[in-house]
Amino acid sequence: MTVGYLALEDGTVFRGRSVGAPGAVFGEAVFTTAMTGYQETVTDPSYAEQLVCFTAPMVGNYGVADARNESDRPHARAVLMRQLGGDDWAEWLARHGLVALEEIDTRALVLRLRDGGAMRAVAVANEDELSVVDAIAAVREQPLMEGQALVAQVSTPDPYVYSETGSPRVAVVDYGTKRSILRRLAAAGAAVTVFPHTAGVDELRRFDGVVLSNGPGDPEPLRMETDAVRELLGTVPVLGICLGHQLVGLATGHETFKLPFGHRGANHPVVDRRTGRVLVTSQNHGFAVRPSRNVAATHVSLYDGTVEGLDFPDLKARSVQFHPEAGPGPHDAWPILARWVQELKQ
Repeated sequence: MTVGYLALEDGTVFRGRSVGAPGAVFGEAVFTTAMTGYQETVTDPSYAEQLVCFTAPMVGNYGVADARNESDRPHARAVLMRQLGGDDWAEWLARHGLVALEEIDTRALVLRLRDGGAMRAVAVANEDELSVVDAIAAVREQPLMEGQALVAQVSTPDPYVYSETGSPRVAVVDYGTKRSILRRLAAAGAAVTVFPHTAGVDELRRFDGVVLSNGPGDPEPLRMETDAVRELLGTVPVLGICLGHQLVGLATGHETFKLPFGHRGANHPVVDRRTGRVLVTSQNHGFAVRPSRNVAATHVSLYDGTVEGLDFPDLKARSVQFHPEAGPGPHDAWPILARWVQELKQ
């Protein structure tokens, strides 16, 4: 058995058994409460630069399949589990170069992150390769997640057509988009073209609608992207998702901030202020739009009051912090994408 460990910046160490690739990787230690979707989670670009702890007691128990990948490669830096659920998952992790530890006391780790917030950390596959003292010292030299603009490392370098036929014609600005967003748009009948995060406003305006995708990192330093969103508003229908929602917020004068330990899971309750209906939603974000009494703030988290949805009819723009494509997660919010595409058709 190869013994590895996770070391947090506060000096806390959790030991476990290495079941993935060798090496030592740095990142932000976070946790997700989702009971399923482990493969979707680690291939979601929004998890870039993060070491993901799963709160489900067994991870990997229903195997792996290429169709479950949310992108062309893993973006999480490491996987932390209480119990490995199968050899197929372990082989997949090793094949894709992911450091993975089982037999981690995930309950204690999650409580530590809830109390102290998401922390800089290092996951080490073999404790003989890097001493704990040296590891903690190195962790404390790593950059904080605040101020990190990460979309450039996950966005497509060139435009590509995802779905050639259909109506309306939708442009997706890729800040780290998930494939399930593209699938849901195409399933609703849209022709979908994906653009880099640097896409020009004039090019995007030629489409019937623009989706601003999810993505990793802090929205605040994305000033070029925020300016582009601000120019788009009022000229073409816009739908923001997750990071896209935060950029819509910044472009309309709202503020964003870093959550203590983020919203990551598939059971987050969100209330629609207009109807009083509560949606159970899939979420993955470490930053949020500050609570607001503005009438444009249509959806609110029942956990902490952060803005989960914005609607600006005069600007032809709306956004949601949660993931309406639900890949994976509950389907309460599925109609949001389909209704938006239908409105574009009309």
